[in-house]
Amino acid sequence: MAEGFRGAIVFLEKLGVYDVVLPFLLVFTIIFAILEKTRILGVEDIEGKQLPKKNLNATVAVVIAFLVVASTKLVAAINEVLANIVLLVILVISFLMLVGVLWGTKEATLESHPGWMRFFMIIIFIAIVAILLNALDWLNPIFAVILATPNTDWAATAVLVVLVLVFMKHDKH
Repeated sequence: MAEGFRGAIVFLEKLGVYDVVLPFLLVFTIIFAILEKTRILGVEDIEGKQLPKKNLNATVAVVIAFLVVASTKLVAAINEVLANIVLLVILVISFLMLVGVLWGTKEATLESHPGWMRFFMIIIFIAIVAILLNALDWLNPIFAVILATPNTDWAATAVLVVLVLVFMKHDKH
């Protein structure tokens, strides 16, 4: 059973679905949605309603999606980013399930703890930015400096100081 599914995945990979079709659809959808929401290419009056110009939005989105798919480096970055973001989503859901199990019988909501919600969102934002920068190989010089340094006590001390400051600030509120 698993071999048949694996064969289907390999077949789709050989067709180029993962390298061409899916990145094209993703970029097209995101660009089209942004253009529809912002109405940057103008609106047209249809039966008294102001609607975005779908034909222009679709054309621009298709062109941008084709340009992205034409660049193999961008497609590789998109594939790496998506894989890491899916992993991040799985970790977040696992963490939230663990919190739900350990919370007790009361229902826990992030709105009832706005400080933790803000902290959680900041951590997720930093993780997504780090994923994007790593996919573009912009973090390699930083990793080279950190890994080339024989004494990493300063890094551990800096992390400890930041954690202490965060918890001290949190206790004041």
